[in-house]
Amino acid sequence: MKKRAVTLLTLFAVSINLMACGGKDAQESSADTSTEQVIAETTEQAETESEEEVLPGGKYRSELTNELIDDSLKDQRPIAVMVDNESIALPHYGLSHADVVYEMMNSTMNGRITRFMALFKDYESVDQIGSIRSVRPTNIILAAEWNAIICHDGGPFYIDEYLAEPCSDHFSGTFSRVNNGKSREYTEYIVSGDMDKNFSNSDVSKEYTSYYEGEHYQFANEDNPVDLSDAADAITAETVDLPFPHNGSYLEYDADDQLYYYSEYGKAHVDPGNDNAQLCFKNLLIQSAGFTQYDEHGYMIFDVITSGGGYYVTNGEAIPVTWKKTSMTSPTRYYDADGNEIKLNTGKTYIALVPVDDWKSLVIE
Repeated sequence: MKKRAVTLLTLFAVSINLMACGGKDAQESSADTSTEQVIAETTEQAETESEEEVLPGGKYRSELTNELIDDSLKDQRPIAVMVDNESIALPHYGLSHADVVYEMMNSTMNGRITRFMALFKDYESVDQIGSIRSVRPTNIILAAEWNAIICHDGGPFYIDEYLAEPCSDHFSGTFSRVNNGKSREYTEYIVSGDMDKNFSNSDVSKEYTSYYEGEHYQFANEDNPVDLSDAADAITAETVDLPFPHNGSYLEYDADDQLYYYSEYGKAHVDPGNDNAQLCFKNLLIQSAGFTQYDEHGYMIFDVITSGGGYYVTNGEAIPVTWKKTSMTSPTRYYDADGNEIKLNTGKTYIALVPVDDWKSLVIE
């Protein structure tokens, strides 16, 4: 639907008002100049037509992906699910349905093994998610910027002070056990009905709370997607090889559908709960981050309430970015070389936190 910015009636009224000010000579001269200026400015405004997207009935654009989803989900908080990433935990169920997936070092031990935190807006539409494992302080801080409910199974005592924050809601160890032939630690999943049960047995709000600071990302119009090749500092990004030595994460660009496909442990990451679809993303955000190790067991926390550097990757190109997060509940913002907040393309997003001491081993080519 298109609307004119200013009506002719408003223009006429402004002109009359201008001519009513000052003496007769000044009035005529000022009126002529001012009226011409106002006419020019308002004509320019009137000719600038703002597009208001008309959405299909019962739909709205997701704040996580900008994709059209059911309007009944608009106020529903996402969940942030902690997913084990040891090879024995594979295959993962449900990750191909996630809207945003974080991957980061979970411990400085065991080859700096990583863990996923997957965000789901429409989680009730996914039959099985997991397997579920413990949470870390960094995950709690990042989940808070989405007002997401953390779904996990315990964690080290370092998480206690962060879970005690009023902006943090979580469910722990309250999900289903699935007999998959593995040891118990790899058998916990979110299945249909589990979330309703958790809400019924708690006072956790299913809808956004007062700690939600609003939409997280800026998205480009689907008819005018982000084209990073126009940027002076753009580089080719057909492969993104993460410096995660334990599982060897990498993403490969498919020019046909313009998506990045995720692999680890030397093979495609597939989801048996979704016809073995390979995990893929439209946007990649790669952040360099410092960290503090808590103890000799490898427990640690990333420095995420600060600023740093990184890359934004989409459609086969990458640009350097800076990122900034000012508080636990404030969204992480990403900026281009000119200091402008970047826009993402519509679709799913992968976010990797790369330890600053491994940053030089990141390969984008």
